[in-house]
Amino acid sequence: MENEFLDKVENNVVVRTWSKKCNSRKDDEVKQLFYCNYGDLPYLLDIKVDEHLFRALAQFWNSAYSCFTFGMVDMVPTVEEYATLLRCPRIQADKAYSRAVNVLTFVKKLMKITGMSEQWVTAWIKQKGENKCIPWKSLRYMILAHPDTRKKVDVFTLNIYGLIIFPKALGYVDEVVIDLFEQLDRRVTPVPAILAETFRSLSVCQRTGEGRFIDCAQLLLAWFHSHFWKVDKVYYLVFSKNYSLLKELAATPRRDLQKKDGW
Repeated sequence: MENEFLDKVENNVVVRTWSKKCNSRKDDEVKQLFYCNYGDLPYLLDIKVDEHLFRALAQFWNSAYSCFTFGMVDMVPTVEEYATLLRCPRIQADKAYSRAVNVLTFVKKLMKITGMSEQWVTAWIKQKGENKCIPWKSLRYMILAHPDTRKKVDVFTLNIYGLIIFPKALGYVDEVVIDLFEQLDRRVTPVPAILAETFRSLSVCQRTGEGRFIDCAQLLLAWFHSHFWKVDKVYYLVFSKNYSLLKELAATPRRDLQKKDGW
């Protein structure tokens, strides 16, 4: 892959710094509400994207079979593996997300998620290419000032989906992401949609030799590292209900190699 492969990926440093400031103002009850509804999602903010590893990994992507091919070994992220990493208790594996035919308008969806007025929502909507978006800075300020705790949690999570999991319009939350997020209340799993976008984006970048990876690089790298995971003398922890593999990966220091060839 050329150097352009990840040059335009949304840098999550600003988002992570802001989220820590936001979280410091929340009490344990609010944090519990977040994890009960959306699982281990915020740990993605603490996973650094090793661009050298990512470019090396992308070279082994086999577009014909939609998997990574390392010599005679094929590997591919599965629905079960991603669901285990995200560890969200509200997700039902047999209820996959699909875009409905008859849906609310973009304005109505945002009003439902944010609890804000139609006038406020309409004022912030922007057009990016073929899709409508809302800038994350407007949602950021709203989270800090919103009187409804549940709405704060919802909008914060929406930002993670728009900026980290599906960073399509940089600095904005895309209409397609909002459609997916609006359906999470029905306990659908977003994992198949995340995997589909991962496979599609990898294939496009592999074919062109450049471009921007439009999916969650942090989650893909967490999946890759999980195959080399070893819990020192406490293997049973991975079977514990309270054990978070994503949290453990986010907290584990990684030695970044200086060059892509090293990987």
